[in-house]
Amino acid sequence: MGKGTVLPSESQRFSDPETGRVIRQVTHHPSIHHHPFYYIPAYDDAMQWLFFVSHRTGTPQLFAEHRETEGLLQLTERDDINEWSLHPSHDGNHLYFTTTTGGWRVELASLREECLIDFAGAKKSSGMVGAGMGTTTLSHDDRWWAIPVRRNSISQLLVVDTHTLESKVACENDSIGHPQFHPQDSDLIRYGGPYDRRIWVTHRDGTKNRLIYDRDVSKKEWIVHECWRPHTREILTTNWPHGVMAIHIDTGAWRWVTRFNAWHPMVDPSGKMMITDTKNPDVGLQRFDIECSETSPTLLCQSNASNIGNHWDIGHCPYDDGSVDVYAPQHTHPHPNFSPDGNLFIYTSDASGFAQVCESTFEI
Repeated sequence: MGKGTVLPSESQRFSDPETGRVIRQVTHHPSIHHHPFYYIPAYDDAMQWLFFVSHRTGTPQLFAEHRETEGLLQLTERDDINEWSLHPSHDGNHLYFTTTTGGWRVELASLREECLIDFAGAKKSSGMVGAGMGTTTLSHDDRWWAIPVRRNSISQLLVVDTHTLESKVACENDSIGHPQFHPQDSDLIRYGGPYDRRIWVTHRDGTKNRLIYDRDVSKKEWIVHECWRPHTREILTTNWPHGVMAIHIDTGAWRWVTRFNAWHPMVDPSGKMMITDTKNPDVGLQRFDIECSETSPTLLCQSNASNIGNHWDIGHCPYDDGSVDVYAPQHTHPHPNFSPDGNLFIYTSDASGFAQVCESTFEI
């Protein structure tokens, strides 16, 4: 196996015993697989490709499923990929990713790799949770790519012009992780700061870099797992484990969207529905309406993922209590997300003993 290898379909289909929904398991090799992080698209906009990471070669490599044939294409053959950094271009021409030394993209048609930025001594934050995951974000028009890096004791958000390859430091903070461009506004980026000052918004040039929500310290609020709500100026976030809040970035006004243990909630392209995994207890993947907070969520299926991470069971922000030894391998978390047309959902499950990528429709 190597870069350019085309593998036959590994698809297997089974029915969720509780709901009867047919699940397509996309990968089957006995090794770790996962799709991108919960708010990062796993498909190009036209849904020609489904992108994922596979450890089947012994190191994390980038793969794509050609959805028409269900054949699997190996896109990379490197030993330095930050596996949670992948982000497909919306036009389906490239897959962006970072390594230990720089930011790259691979062209789907030719598999040619191109270095867009040299980190020049900077690196991603350490660890494999929060900022340490090294997630990146690409604007909806594929023009701008934002990458968080660590330089000495300061985190920086680098923004690369994917046409000219010019780059600049947009802003700095004590910690910068999980950036996301607004789905319709390529000048607006939200990112996660330190745990006690979590949700920040900045313009692409670094102006108006600001905290938009002050957590209630007395309640030890754990504000985490944010995403933009499309077609609005709201950010949706978990207030763990109490539910999901919507926060308006201009007024600071907030409201409850739902009041159950939504863990990694993600919104559909219309901005009307959300999907989430759950933990403590795990009650499966749930879908709920953003506008109807009184409506009970609907079970989609059981992921049966192991959901490793005991710090999530404390019931409030664990970092308020001092140093926390976190062990939470991300491939054990489902991280459900929508397809660009809103008709499918994708998640990862290690129920078989190895993390595999799964996909299903909302219709039964």
